[in-house]
Amino acid sequence: MASFPAAAHGIGDTLASLMAEHDTVGLAVVVVRDNAVVYRDSLGWKDLEARTPLEQDDVFRIASISKSFVATSILQLVEQGRLSLDDDAGALLGFAVRNPRFPDAAVTLRMLLNHTSSITDSQRYHSLDIINPATNGSWADSYSAHAPGTHYQYSNLGYNMLGAVVERASGQRFDRYVREHVLEPLGLDGGHLPDALDPDRIAQIYRHQDGAGFVRSEAAYARLGDRLDDYRPGYSAAVFSPTGGLKISAPDLARYMLMHMNLGEWDGVRILSREHAALMQSPSVEIDADADYGLALRIDRALIPGVTLVGHTGSAYGLYSSMFFDPVRKYGFVVITNGTRDPEVRTAVNRALYSHFIESAEGG
Repeated sequence: MASFPAAAHGIGDTLASLMAEHDTVGLAVVVVRDNAVVYRDSLGWKDLEARTPLEQDDVFRIASISKSFVATSILQLVEQGRLSLDDDAGALLGFAVRNPRFPDAAVTLRMLLNHTSSITDSQRYHSLDIINPATNGSWADSYSAHAPGTHYQYSNLGYNMLGAVVERASGQRFDRYVREHVLEPLGLDGGHLPDALDPDRIAQIYRHQDGAGFVRSEAAYARLGDRLDDYRPGYSAAVFSPTGGLKISAPDLARYMLMHMNLGEWDGVRILSREHAALMQSPSVEIDADADYGLALRIDRALIPGVTLVGHTGSAYGLYSSMFFDPVRKYGFVVITNGTRDPEVRTAVNRALYSHFIESAEGG
């Protein structure tokens, strides 16, 4: 069901057409303009097998957009004096975090946040055991040939390490810290613990497979259950997937986006200082000719040709998500699909929303 201001006339047909063209299961979108939500819609299916329609408050796993919640948490702890961006990650985690090719170069929190740590996902990233010399004889294989701080290389493992740092500095379990210090102050529902989700609000995720069509990704919302029995605070945070495991609805994600769009504050609630919110959005390393990276936020010049936006994408289990905004002109888009044959639908939808709500309204 959509929210239809006068300016939204016709956009629903455009979105439905794009879904059909790219063979998409479900699609949730929210448009912010002039610092206010002007459109939101949910199309297609929440549960494909049961033919249950997607609703506006349904919750998605949003994949790597989750990284910005980690960075927000780290920077809150910096503001409290519990951390510094130049802290040695190994000193905080309790085991050596050193690229064996550059043993004298510290890997700092800043490097983990902007993907210049030289830590890779070559051995996956589901546990800190992968990079801990005491638990993995091949720990050195998780490092690249680049010196720390010199080269951008996307690292999910680095963000799961940051989740453990949040626990070390705060004394709270990672999922509880994010809920208490980021979600609840903004009035947002959701979180990292699948067991706490309302099953009736979960938007199931589907991976498209050649020859098989859409197959449900059961692992996307797998309950943790007794996996928490042996939880080690300050080490086991990867079980919550700080790198990609947040679950939230599209409208609530848009409210979170509004906080970042307004430099750390929304609706009278300040989550971050203006300085640190701006730091997240400021280029710190070049990704390629079309993008730079701040701290868990990408500065993108390709999503909408000729337009610079700040945000992040996500992809996991067949889901594709994006959250991008212009912090100066105060507009932005949340786009989430829970399954598609063609991931390019995400870009196509963002461009259609920009054309309809921003370019047409403001003359480009």
